[in-house]
Amino acid sequence: MNDMENKKFDLNSLIGFLLIGAIFIWMLYLQKPTDEEIAAEEAKIEAQKVAAENAKKQAEEEIKLADAAVLEVPSATDSLGLLKLQNALGSFAYSETLPSATNATTVVENDVLSLTISNKGGFITEARLKQFKTYDSIPVYLIKDGNSSLNFQFVAENRTLNTKDRYFEPTLTQNGENQVLTMRLKTSANAFVEYRYELIPGEYMTNFSIRSQGLENVVDTSQDMYLDWKLKGYRHAKSISYENRYTRLTYEYEGDKHSKLSPTGDDDEVEKDVNWLNMRQHFFSSMLLTDKSFKEVALSSRNLVEDEEIDTVFTKQYGAKILLEAKGGAIAENMNLYFGPTDYKIFKKYDRNLDEAMPLGWGIFGMINKFLIIPLYGFLSGWMPAGIAIILLTIILKLALSPVQYKQYVAQAKMKVLKPEIDAIKERNEGNAMKIQQETMKLQNIAGASPLKGCLPALLQIPVFYALFTFFPTAFDLRQKSFLWAEDLSSYDTIAELPFHIPFYGDHISLFPILASIAIFIYMTMTMGQSMQTQQQPGMPNMKFLMYLSPLFMLVFFNNYASGLSLYYFVSNLLTIGIMLFIKNVIIDEDKIHAQIQVNKAKPKKQSKFSKKMADMMEQAEAQKKAQKKK
Repeated sequence: MNDMENKKFDLNSLIGFLLIGAIFIWMLYLQKPTDEEIAAEEAKIEAQKVAAENAKKQAEEEIKLADAAVLEVPSATDSLGLLKLQNALGSFAYSETLPSATNATTVVENDVLSLTISNKGGFITEARLKQFKTYDSIPVYLIKDGNSSLNFQFVAENRTLNTKDRYFEPTLTQNGENQVLTMRLKTSANAFVEYRYELIPGEYMTNFSIRSQGLENVVDTSQDMYLDWKLKGYRHAKSISYENRYTRLTYEYEGDKHSKLSPTGDDDEVEKDVNWLNMRQHFFSSMLLTDKSFKEVALSSRNLVEDEEIDTVFTKQYGAKILLEAKGGAIAENMNLYFGPTDYKIFKKYDRNLDEAMPLGWGIFGMINKFLIIPLYGFLSGWMPAGIAIILLTIILKLALSPVQYKQYVAQAKMKVLKPEIDAIKERNEGNAMKIQQETMKLQNIAGASPLKGCLPALLQIPVFYALFTFFPTAFDLRQKSFLWAEDLSSYDTIAELPFHIPFYGDHISLFPILASIAIFIYMTMTMGQSMQTQQQPGMPNMKFLMYLSPLFMLVFFNNYASGLSLYYFVSNLLTIGIMLFIKNVIIDEDKIHAQIQVNKAKPKKQSKFSKKMADMMEQAEAQKKAQKKK
């Protein structure tokens, strides 16, 4: 009975919903506007659009009235247009009446840098590095075609003024050998906001300042003032993914602290007391520095490379909104602008910690780069080709590390000599892993042979290897230097183009990574092959897997890396193989090592605290295991 009632209720509900829906549709139909009403509404919307467009045009015309007034009447101050402009802009309308109120530009340059500054906005519209080309032989521009803007925002006469929309008056002079360009946004002949640029011969660093004169009653210095700099980084290298990996906004703050925004995703940060910021584009930098710390800076970075297969123009969108402070009712900021190479030697000479803007590695890795590898490579590359300098650098470092490698190989040789006795221990205690470990450790301790003694020398080499890994991608001296088939040691070498793109690998085949992978595989076969025979124990990593993983990693991921880095790894592993063969066949006598081990075993040897503690822990674990079995 209940089931029938439920079914009936459901049917009635369905009928009710259908009727309600039909009524609702009927009401909508009745309320449908007529054709006349639709036409009237469309005419109303069109009239609103026309009115809005006319209002916009009228506002634009009022802004341009000053130019017309200058041409049409003898005295612009008597023109109706100027009065309207003064109502719109206040005292700064004066600049709109000057002959410089156009988009004309002024070029200031030295032998390495050319800057083009526009009257509108008073900032740089082109920054060209004269001595460098992109990967496709185009001049290197850090600023061009509107990819950068600088706006000084402040409050004047109860309204917010943006200098990027106003016209400055240029004056080009000489200060000794230096070119000086002053750009003035005027309220009168002697009252203005001034940008001052000073170029020094042979320098990428430009003196830059902002100051005001005679504006104490115009500019409200009690209100926040901001210098807003935006820059989109141009692509300059063959591999945009590789370039973008080292394109990053870095900065110094709170004395000598250094930090950076994300190199991959979007990132924002607000920092206090900022000394400088670098909108780095891998091998080139656009920097703003200050004599006194900026009180607060809002920094931003947006990644513009969404797909490396697309011919992308830009890498990152950077932003820096800087809070400025006035003193005594006036604006006075002494700064520097740097447009030039991301070069350690150039950065270092300014003695302002600019080298921290380079990814040379942290801690000991950075120290090895700064005090060993960079000076050594700089010396070698000063009198020989870059590729030969890399090979010679590798040889010097390998020879310096050969004593460490010798100790590593001696430890491996001792383990090889002990292999028969270790095999006997395994056979004698088959099925008892704890006992095998205890007796193996005891034998190794007595014989003076241990896997750790082979690992420690290898660990000592890691800081040098990692330092070199960070050095080659940032070495400006490698840029566009050729060697053998590699056209540019700072980019990948190509022996074949692929008609398709392979994820992580790319659309080309590089030879140096292939050679390096083969050399690594041979080296790991010589070392890990022996390790798998002598020290493979339960719980240890699969050495055979590692033996294939490293060459594969080199082959795939280094296909888009700098060919100079792959050249180093290839030569380094060839030298390592040669040194190992020389030590094994000429220096080391395994029979003598075996005899020495037997002598060591005959001598009573005090067990180290570490070995004793490990043995005690194993014995306790073994005892607990036996106790659990009895239960």
